[in-house]
Amino acid sequence: MTSCRPPTDWKTENYNLRISAALLAWADQDGAGVATDSSTGFDLPDGATRSPDAAWVRRSRLAAPSEEQKARFLPLRPDFVIELRSPSDSLKILQDKLQEYIDNGAQLGWLLDPLDRRVYVYRPGVAVECLEDPATISGDPELPSFVLDLAKLWEVTE
Repeated sequence: MTSCRPPTDWKTENYNLRISAALLAWADQDGAGVATDSSTGFDLPDGATRSPDAAWVRRSRLAAPSEEQKARFLPLRPDFVIELRSPSDSLKILQDKLQEYIDNGAQLGWLLDPLDRRVYVYRPGVAVECLEDPATISGDPELPSFVLDLAKLWEVTE
C-alpha cells in the first residue's frame, strides 16, 4: 500500500525550498554531514517513522547503515531537524514531534512558525527556547557557522 502526502500550499513549499537550500549549501561547504529535505524518511529508535521538513546527519553516522538500508528509510535519527508549521498544522502536534526527535537522540531541532514569526529551539536536557520574530537563527555549536536567514522567510508572508 502506497501512502502519498497531499501537496502543500505555495507559501509553505516556498519556505521548505528556502530552508532546504540553505541547509544543503551549508552542509556542502562544511562537509561533516549530509542534508535532506522533506522527502526523506527516518526510522527512529522508538519505532516511529518520521520525515522532517529538513534534516542533517553526520557523515560518521552514515557508515553504520548498509547500502540496502540507505535505499529505504534510514534506520537512525537525524542529528538536526527542522519542522515548519503550515496553516493547517497544529502547533501542539509539531511541538510533540520535535520533542520526539530530541528524545530519540537528535542534538538540535528547530520548529519554525511563520504564522506567528516564532522559532522554538529544542536541545537535549534543556528547556525549549522560544524566539520571537528573529531575523536569523544560528546552529552553533551543533552546526558550526550555519545561520538561517529568517527575514527572507518571513518576507514570503508579506
